[in-house]
Amino acid sequence: MKLPARWRLWLSAASLLLVLAGCASAPRTPPPAEPVAAWSGRLALQVADEPSQSFSAVFDLRGSARAGELTLSNPIGGTLAVLSWTPDSASLRNNGQTHEFHSVDDLVRKATGSDIPVAALFDWLRGVPTAVPGWQPDLSQLAQGRISATRVDPPPEARLRVAIDR
Repeated sequence: MKLPARWRLWLSAASLLLVLAGCASAPRTPPPAEPVAAWSGRLALQVADEPSQSFSAVFDLRGSARAGELTLSNPIGGTLAVLSWTPDSASLRNNGQTHEFHSVDDLVRKATGSDIPVAALFDWLRGVPTAVPGWQPDLSQLAQGRISATRVDPPPEARLRVAIDR
C-alpha cells in the first residue's frame, strides 16, 4: 500500500524529530553552590601555651568557607576586627588599618593566634561533623546552640567554644 505524499513527508519529519531527540542531551545544570549562611553569637578560644592565651568575642559570621565575613566585637558592641575572605585573598581590618593575607587560614592565625579550621567550622555550625586532623569537634549540644572543638595536635592544646544566638 502506497501512502500519499503528504503522509510520507509527515512520517519522515516525525522520524527525523525522533532521531534528533534521541541525540539531544539534557541541559547541564551548574554544580550546587556552596551553602551561604549567617550566624551570630559568642566565641571563645583558649590555648594552653606558656603563658596561657585566651580570646573571646561576640561574632557575626556571614557567607561560606570560600567567601565570607566575620565581625568580632567586644561585649558592649565595639568592633574589634572584621575578617573577610574570597578564594583569592583575605583581609583583616582593625584599628583603622587593613592587613592583607594570602588565605583565610593565615588571616585567622594572625587574628586569633591559633590555627582554626575555617572550612570545617562552617560544617560544624551546620551540624556536619567534618573530621580535621588534630581536632575533635563536639556537636552534641548543637540543638541548644553550642558547639566546641578541641585541638590536641599539634601542641599546645586549644579549645574553641561557640554559642550561637541565631
